[in-house]
Amino acid sequence: MKLKYYILLFLLFCTTAIFAQGIKFTSSVSKTEVGTTEQFEVSFTINSNGEKFVPPNFNGFLVVSGPNVSQSMTVINGASSSSMAYSYDLVAVKEGTYTIGPATIVVNGKQLSTSPIKIKVVKGASAAQANAARQQQQQQQQQVQGKGIVAGHSKDINRDLFIRADVNKTSAYIGEQLTLSYRLYTRVALVGSELEKMSDQNGFYSQEIKSLNNPNAVQWRIETIKGIKYNVTEIKQNILFPERAGNITIDPMIMDFIVRETVPSADPFDNFFGGGSYNDVKYKIKSSPVVIHVKPLPESGKPASFSGAVGRFSISASVDKTSLKANEPLNYKITLKGKGNLKLLKPMAPEFPLDFDKYDPKVTDTITDDANGESGTRVYTYLLIPRHGGKFNIDPIKFSYYDLAAGKYVSQQTKGFTINVAKGATENNVTSIGADKQDVKLLNKDIRYIKTDGSDIRKDDEGFYGSGLYYFLLLLGPLAFAGALVFGKVYEMNNSDVVKVKSRKAGKIAAKHLASAKAQLTANNKPVFYENVFKGLYGYLSDKLNIAAADLNREKIATELKARQLDEPTINELLETLDLCDMARFAPVSGISEQEVFEKAKNMINNIEDKI
Repeated sequence: MKLKYYILLFLLFCTTAIFAQGIKFTSSVSKTEVGTTEQFEVSFTINSNGEKFVPPNFNGFLVVSGPNVSQSMTVINGASSSSMAYSYDLVAVKEGTYTIGPATIVVNGKQLSTSPIKIKVVKGASAAQANAARQQQQQQQQQVQGKGIVAGHSKDINRDLFIRADVNKTSAYIGEQLTLSYRLYTRVALVGSELEKMSDQNGFYSQEIKSLNNPNAVQWRIETIKGIKYNVTEIKQNILFPERAGNITIDPMIMDFIVRETVPSADPFDNFFGGGSYNDVKYKIKSSPVVIHVKPLPESGKPASFSGAVGRFSISASVDKTSLKANEPLNYKITLKGKGNLKLLKPMAPEFPLDFDKYDPKVTDTITDDANGESGTRVYTYLLIPRHGGKFNIDPIKFSYYDLAAGKYVSQQTKGFTINVAKGATENNVTSIGADKQDVKLLNKDIRYIKTDGSDIRKDDEGFYGSGLYYFLLLLGPLAFAGALVFGKVYEMNNSDVVKVKSRKAGKIAAKHLASAKAQLTANNKPVFYENVFKGLYGYLSDKLNIAAADLNREKIATELKARQLDEPTINELLETLDLCDMARFAPVSGISEQEVFEKAKNMINNIEDKI
């Protein structure tokens, strides 16, 4: 029993040892020496299922992407094995030697670690050089993988890929519609296409069939040509209307196609299972030109009302009312139906009564463009406004076209209408003949009634222009300017001498003091009265004699007044008055009243003003 126990323990030990020896957790790098700004990859791989993966600290590197986890399983001779890999894209930032530390993972409860890896970082290329090198490398890889697009020769593929321009007729009259179709025939794999040049269709009025512009509407079909099957689709369809006679050439249409061509593998077994690579080849495909023989319309039997309509049509006319009042609107419609060059028809030119104002017609098309040509209805709507009451006639309209099926001209005529117009509330006195919408708006604004009284009519020479007042006002400005200029010069000259100015203004200043003194006299304030009279006289003499107030005294005043030839009595009276006023400010005076003092001061100032 004990022997079995030891054997079991030995087998378990061996199994664990073998298991531990079979699991490997390794690390690797794409290169151990890199340049700065150069990108490289580091991977951590384990050949089993693990958990709790912890990456190392990538000091010295910039992590561009990661972790990128991948898992694979392999079966060999019935035995299966799996592996997991964690990869990072790193960029070296700075020169030096760095160590990528160990990564850890847990397998069956046991933690495993990778070995550290040393990376040497040297001075690398610039970022621009690195990008250029990387782009060049990508291009090289694409060329190796067969993903580059190369140019091919059209003659090498013209049996398998071509464009055909088809017309439903190669001979037509001017104005006769025909259909031009561009069809693509192919037996190759197309991965792209681009229109390089649409054909010039000079000499034709071209109308594109819109339904083909919708990619969802493009449908492929199988068509067999000379025993060869092609995939066929419509590229473009146009309805053409010849505009001149002669042989008109429709130029080729040019398109570029990218064809995916298989490159056979050297291994026949690989080719059998569809292996190998491919190339995308660009081919320029051109349609063949088409010549249309355009015939002029016959002159024989061409009616006067023919205006270029070719096909088969019918015409009718209608009005929305036959009785209305003046200045009310009236709608007159001309309807053309049929198949042909409807969009090329010129507007109708019906004649309406002269008392009707006519607006430009509104054209409404309900026309279908398809492979069978152009057909539908065109309606001309005229807005008419009768300006006066009465009974008016709208004449029938004649219309002609060239019938292709009958091979002759056909003329038709609408019916006429009688319009009864009652007198409106307001009628214009002026009829606008042939006026368009703008002219109608101006009616009654640009034309005035003739005035007969002439009360407010004047001749040209009786108005303000040309009158004496007109010329006086015209000269007033320059005269005012000259006067102001002279006044300024005189004022400047008179005030240039300060002494004279003070002397001239002395009387005014003295008058102000005397007026204040009189006010004090009225108020019976005698001290202030004498003080104002004293200041008035002294101030007057200071300004008049040009003597500073501090230097003014009785002797100076007498000397200056004598020098200016003022008489002796006036000088003595002035000095006595000054003494009196000076004394009266401090003590009462007798023998003279205040009114007499005031009058004496005023008279003395006037005498001095007169004499000096």
